[in-house]
Amino acid sequence: MPYTASDLRKGLKLRYEGQPYTITEYSFTKPGKGQSIYTCRLKHMLTGNTFVKNFREIDTFDELDLEEKTVNFSYEDGDQFVFLDADSEQINVPADILGDKKYFLEDDLECKILFLDGSPVEVTFPTFVERKIEWCDAGAKGNTAAGKVMKNCRVAGGYELKCPIFVNEGDWIRIDTRTGEYADRIMGRK
Repeated sequence: MPYTASDLRKGLKLRYEGQPYTITEYSFTKPGKGQSIYTCRLKHMLTGNTFVKNFREIDTFDELDLEEKTVNFSYEDGDQFVFLDADSEQINVPADILGDKKYFLEDDLECKILFLDGSPVEVTFPTFVERKIEWCDAGAKGNTAAGKVMKNCRVAGGYELKCPIFVNEGDWIRIDTRTGEYADRIMGRK
C-alpha cells in the first residue's frame, strides 16, 4: 500500500522517484488558503546525498522492500566486515556502509542490519559502547575558564574523540554511537 503525504514523518523510509530515501527532518504547514505543505529533508539511503522537498496532500510514495536482521560481528576481511545471524549465515557488509562506526566494532557485538532488496544498506549499533582510553592529551591545570574543557583522546580500536579534562589514560568511557561523542566515564572498571 503506498504512502500518502499525511503518512510522512521523521525516520520514515520510502521510495521517491524510484530511489530509496529516509526522511531526516519533517515539518507541516497549513496556509490559510490552499493545500497543506509537507516539507521534508530526504537522505538517499545508498549515496547519503540529502535535499529538501515540499510535498502536497495528493502526493503518494511507494513502500520499500526492507528487512532487518539481528546479527553479531565476527571479523574484518579486507574492506568487508563479516557478521553472523542467528542461523550462522555469514553476511558481508562493505566498509563504506559502516563509515566511522567501524571503530566501535568488537567481537560478538550485537547489531541490526537493514537490507534493501536483499543488500545491506544500514547497520544500527547499540546506543552506547564502552571503550578504554589508550591515549589522551595532557590537561592543563587552571584551563577551565571556558566551562566544559575537552581534550583529544584515542580509545581501543583507534577511534579519536574529545573527552573532558578529567579523563585519563586507562579510564573506561561510554561513547554514544549515534553521534560518536563522549557520553560518560565508567567508574570502577579496570
